[in-house]
Amino acid sequence: MVTKRSRTVTHALMAFLLGFAVLALAAAPAARAQVDLTGAIDIHAHCDPDSMPRAIDGIDLAKLAKARGMRGLVLKNHYESTAALAYLVRKEVPGIDVFGGIDLNLTVGGLNPAAVERMAMLKGGYGKVVWFPTFDNENAVKVDKTNRPFIVISRNGQLVPEAVAVIAMAKKYNLIVETGHSSATDGLLIVHEAHKQGVEHIVVTHAMANPVFMTIPQMKEAVADGAYIEFVNNATRGVNKSVSMEQYAEAIRAIGPEHCILATDSGGFGGAPLHPDAMVDIMTAMLKAGFSKDEVDMMAKKNPAHVLGLD
Repeated sequence: MVTKRSRTVTHALMAFLLGFAVLALAAAPAARAQVDLTGAIDIHAHCDPDSMPRAIDGIDLAKLAKARGMRGLVLKNHYESTAALAYLVRKEVPGIDVFGGIDLNLTVGGLNPAAVERMAMLKGGYGKVVWFPTFDNENAVKVDKTNRPFIVISRNGQLVPEAVAVIAMAKKYNLIVETGHSSATDGLLIVHEAHKQGVEHIVVTHAMANPVFMTIPQMKEAVADGAYIEFVNNATRGVNKSVSMEQYAEAIRAIGPEHCILATDSGGFGGAPLHPDAMVDIMTAMLKAGFSKDEVDMMAKKNPAHVLGLD
């Protein structure tokens, strides 16, 4: 039997739940306003097709990123050029800036200037990035303690001639030079040579993460030669964790947000978030660390746009 008292309790409970829902709805826009992906660009986005497991292909990723308000993506594959993929994704998903690049592992001939040139010449001109070797980098192989062929970046404190030639090709076609999985020492040699040759845009690939492990003084040295320092969400979580958001925040404070880029390095597998959520994750972490919204937007939107020539 429904009594007067039970009706009163029920009404009170409904009023409480309704009030809670209103508060939640009111708070949601405020939370979203803190991390607004409009204009964000992920310069380190892994996707299918790939010879490694990925959770989303380039077309679906571009659709998702566009729907979330993102401005652009740089599609990355460790073993193949992604310039052609960027061209096709743009045709299927107009209205978002999609770029590719080439990662100079053994599958493309290592430090191969000819491969860089052909990538740059591909129709559309969407091949924008040259990553020095990642998985086949001498540093990566030695850090992993594996016994397999690798690509030498330097000898006796000097870049090998092929590395210098790759940088010259990047300069010729106004490409972004990224340091890949080079050691911190080799990464600085790449940055110095790129600066010497007049390369306009240089990025230290996930500087603090495995297997690079750059120190703050080394990052400052790279910045002095005009490089941006990349900080990726993927290196702070799960099996890939090699650095914390707190360490990122300390480094960014030391070198200045104006020299930093936030990216994801996401592939969306193994439970990792897809790229827009990974961008929200790292942007939110930097807000919680005390950086202003303008500073976070600079690292996630303005600086990546600058290196891609989208200003």
